[in-house]
Amino acid sequence: MCACATLPVALSAQTKNGKAIVSIQNTSKIKRTGAVTAVAWKSILAKFPGIDTGNFKVLNAANKEVPFQLVYQGQTDPQQLLVQLDVAPNASVKLAVVPGKAAKAVQKTFGRYIPERKDDFAWENDKVAFRMYGKALEASPKEMAYGLDIWGKRTTRMILNERYKRGEYHVDHGDGNDYYHVGLTLGGGDIAPVVKDKIYYPLNYRNWKILDQGPLRFTFQLSYDNWDVDGKSVKVTKTISLDAGSHLNRVEANYEYAGTDDLPVVVGIIKRAEPGKLLLDEQQGIMGYWEPQHGEDGITGVGTIVADPKLKMKVSNEQLLTQTSTKNGAGIVYYNGTAWNKAGEITTAAAWFDYLNNFKQALERPLKVTVQ
Repeated sequence: MCACATLPVALSAQTKNGKAIVSIQNTSKIKRTGAVTAVAWKSILAKFPGIDTGNFKVLNAANKEVPFQLVYQGQTDPQQLLVQLDVAPNASVKLAVVPGKAAKAVQKTFGRYIPERKDDFAWENDKVAFRMYGKALEASPKEMAYGLDIWGKRTTRMILNERYKRGEYHVDHGDGNDYYHVGLTLGGGDIAPVVKDKIYYPLNYRNWKILDQGPLRFTFQLSYDNWDVDGKSVKVTKTISLDAGSHLNRVEANYEYAGTDDLPVVVGIIKRAEPGKLLLDEQQGIMGYWEPQHGEDGITGVGTIVADPKLKMKVSNEQLLTQTSTKNGAGIVYYNGTAWNKAGEITTAAAWFDYLNNFKQALERPLKVTVQ
């Protein structure tokens, strides 16, 4: 049986005149809380061709507004309508897209290029924060790092600008801090080619482009100069998205090189010298790490999800690695992210590994969307 929410009679009558009704169904046994869900914009246009992108709102069965975002993916016209909502297990929710001035949505994702800090590119949502390193950092060999950096965060506010303005992001001023060490590794779940157990790191990113700037999804691209991978010239562009409420980024890495051979790659997580707790689930493609306690800074959980039945996992002296492969121009999609025990939401290894497993199940059984 499916518990299906219905629209109020008055609203149903209102939406029959060329408006759009969106049905979102959860066919799984897991409650989807704060799920950011995409509706193809062309589906909205098919039912509501006269919609004004600057004058519409989304209403639920209680006639209350639902947060939304138009996604452009770098294009001129909208590509998707994002909504954020809760859907109970084996239930559905109906929404109405109607004319009217929408209330301003709360900004739950944000990111930008940071020229004032050696070309960092940083981004965040209401749960987590990250950064990637740019070209200018290469002029400081003692600070040089390659992979994904993780920032501890324990507020729903957007805090990147505040932290960079203070210039003390290694100090916790009540909203979290950056104590995570990356060094010359893949850090918190970055990706790089590998040949005969040697990881071929590119230099830091050279160009950036923001595709969508919230409030529910932040998407951007980082591109890298060609570099040598065991005698082969390779370049990569990474498209990274972070949704409101999520602890994980979606990453699509598109490698370009001559030939049709597969390119072996690894997704990695830096491992600390002290004992931590590991989850290496090759069948599900989930690699999880609950780091050892870092003094008063607390504990960071890191995780990646790669969908490939042929992948292999291993633990080296300094990294947890998931090895898979990609092809020229094909793009490989995976997920990486974090939790911090001092944020108070995910405070144990068991809770973190459960989160990763539930996230994977949600990927396998996404919410079903229909437009009437």
